[in-house]
Amino acid sequence: MKKVILPIIGMHCATCVQTIEKALSKVEGVSSANVNLSAENATVEYDEGKVDLLQLIEKVREVGYSVPTRKARLKVEGMVDSASAAKIEEAAMGVEGVVKAVSNLSAQSIMVEFLPTLDFTIVRRALEKRGFKVLEEDVEKIAREEEISRQKRSFALAISLSIPILIGSVGSYIGISIPLLRNPFIQFLLATPVQFIAGYQFYKGSYIALRNRIADMNVLIAMGTSAAYFYSVGVTFFPGIFPGHVYYETSSLIIAFILLGRMLESIAKGRTSEAIKKLMELQAKTARVIRDGVEKEIPVEEVEVGDIIVVRPGEKIPVDGVIVEGHSTVDESMLTGESIPVEKKVGDKVIGATINKFGTFKFRAEKVGSDTALAQIIRLVEEAQGTKAPIQRLADKVAGVFVPVVIGIAVLTFLAWYFIGDKYFIFAFSTMIAVLVIACPCALGLATPTAIMVGTGKGAESGILIKGGEQLENAYKMDTIVLDKTGTLTKGKPSLTDVISIDGFDENEVLRLAAIAEVGSEHPLGEAIVRGARDKGLEVEDPEEFFAIPGHGVEANYNGKRILLGTRKLFKDNGIEFEHLEEKMSRLESEGKTAMLIATDNKAVGIVAVADTLKEYSKEAVSELKKMGIEVIMITGDNERTARAIAAQLGIERVLAEVLPEDKAREIKKLQEEGRFVGMVGDGINDAPALAQADIGIAIGSGTDVAIEAGGIVLIKDDLRDVVKAIKLSKKTITKIKQNLFWAFFYNTLGIPVAAGALYPFWGILLHPAIAAAAMAMSSVSVVTNSLLLKRYTPTFK
Repeated sequence: MKKVILPIIGMHCATCVQTIEKALSKVEGVSSANVNLSAENATVEYDEGKVDLLQLIEKVREVGYSVPTRKARLKVEGMVDSASAAKIEEAAMGVEGVVKAVSNLSAQSIMVEFLPTLDFTIVRRALEKRGFKVLEEDVEKIAREEEISRQKRSFALAISLSIPILIGSVGSYIGISIPLLRNPFIQFLLATPVQFIAGYQFYKGSYIALRNRIADMNVLIAMGTSAAYFYSVGVTFFPGIFPGHVYYETSSLIIAFILLGRMLESIAKGRTSEAIKKLMELQAKTARVIRDGVEKEIPVEEVEVGDIIVVRPGEKIPVDGVIVEGHSTVDESMLTGESIPVEKKVGDKVIGATINKFGTFKFRAEKVGSDTALAQIIRLVEEAQGTKAPIQRLADKVAGVFVPVVIGIAVLTFLAWYFIGDKYFIFAFSTMIAVLVIACPCALGLATPTAIMVGTGKGAESGILIKGGEQLENAYKMDTIVLDKTGTLTKGKPSLTDVISIDGFDENEVLRLAAIAEVGSEHPLGEAIVRGARDKGLEVEDPEEFFAIPGHGVEANYNGKRILLGTRKLFKDNGIEFEHLEEKMSRLESEGKTAMLIATDNKAVGIVAVADTLKEYSKEAVSELKKMGIEVIMITGDNERTARAIAAQLGIERVLAEVLPEDKAREIKKLQEEGRFVGMVGDGINDAPALAQADIGIAIGSGTDVAIEAGGIVLIKDDLRDVVKAIKLSKKTITKIKQNLFWAFFYNTLGIPVAAGALYPFWGILLHPAIAAAAMAMSSVSVVTNSLLLKRYTPTFK
């Protein structure tokens, strides 16, 4: 199965979403189709053996929406006949994401049409052996700007003609009297372009919806405005049959206000995807590579794995790789959100789009094009913004039946006022139109996706990659969080923690002797002792002889001295007294440390202790999680005593100890069976099954490991405080979604009865259809604006 994200232009409400999803789902070979109104795209999984990309695009266009693509004209050297042209077309079509490739033999060129989500570098590389020269044009951006421009022109036409009609209808009430504008024939001439030129999109949308046996907001608007317009035409040309007042101002102003709403909505929806645009703008344009001993500047798309690249101070690092010469400090804030530059030396990894600050260095390219960390982040964010939160399903179900119900309410409103309320035709007719116009479900369709887009975008800016709406909602619901010890709460490798000396020995001398004994060892505990000694500036020489004693320790001979380092049993077997050190040993072990006795010439001289130490901010993060009302549980393969000691340092009460990696998922399931909503935090590799089992898996990445599939949330920085930030951002985003849904439901629940005249018998309040149209338009704009307020929010630790 393949997955593709199709950009779609022309959607306006939740029913548009259902129309496209229904059409795509019916295509043979499509397993799932998920349409996002705010992101204006569809995520489709399909079997490429049964359906191709072009057929999916044609199906979307068939139901009345456009799929923008980008185009590149490739000038071909050597396209000499139809056979060579056919081979070039075949090569282009072999690239995933290419929609169409058409050659022009006389011009010796080929036009390649491809999805905007495709990195065109892949196409270039597939064809560069044929000597193509590529000129790119961003058709998607043009199409989006054309959509906004079209709405602006339609609104300008509608409002410029509606104002004179309004003056002609009600001008006398406000002291403006223009007899010409009061003429119904003049009003007819002004209203007709508004109805059929500015309002054409509503008729087109209604036709498409009804053809697909769906009723959407276009149907409501077309019915309401057509009723007012054609009744007015009857009054104008057949006054004997249709006596009464004309309602041209009603139909025209409804169209004008709704077009204003659509125009503002289109502009706002473009702003919700700024996070992706910002990420794409970070990419370097060129790279300075060394090839055949010569340094030359090339487009970043032409960098290949293995290239040696030179980076000077102030330049962007073009791709991901490893430093092979030189050192510097690098600003990685674009990736991690951390403002402090990071020291880099030979052997350290560097990430594309980060900024070199001071030194000059060379590095070997390891990941290029769509494999770079930045490209993967963009992909994750795009996929997240194409998902739905479970909370949206309710809105989708409501929207699906909403329009037919509203039409029924509108008809009942007319009948009730005309026959039961004993009101004249125009009164009943006006209330019916108001109900049709005010009840558009588009605010429901925008409530969730706009907030998800902004929320996931804010997360990406802070180094927090949230993979979708469901993950956002699950993080919001979480009441229990399980933290893996090694690599999550602790550094994941032992460090020297304590040195205790006795009988006049200096601590540094005890440590130096221990390091000399372990310098030939490959055991992690021995390496920690050697590293600790060297960090203190001690000279660690090689012993003359070294013997490893498995499970007990080591023995070494140095300058005529016999050094023993290890367990109690090692000392017992060698007849060395250590009882006077037992209390200190037990204390260190109760703190979760591995304590080792050291002796020279059969006499105990001290203790060295090693432990997997806590990460810098682990304790703070645990404390903050507990303040948020979340129960924190530690899970580890360590023995109970060691695990309890570490948990005590962190303030964690519940510990799951001696749990093998393959059993961690089972422990998560047990917690879920207790009725808990469980989050799991791990490194995304050994903990993958547990991350997948949890209601929400949070994987701590390490810069370039951003494609961790097991976690629903990926933290780029190796900082547990970002778990707190991720949960706070999730809560803030879901709160926005709930606000949006509340106002969307509240608006329709309140607006429909008012439009139907429910207040008229008590206070004489009746909603004019034009006011109803303005209210409906503003409801959609208010939902998008409320989501955009998330842009002001920055997730903080405290």
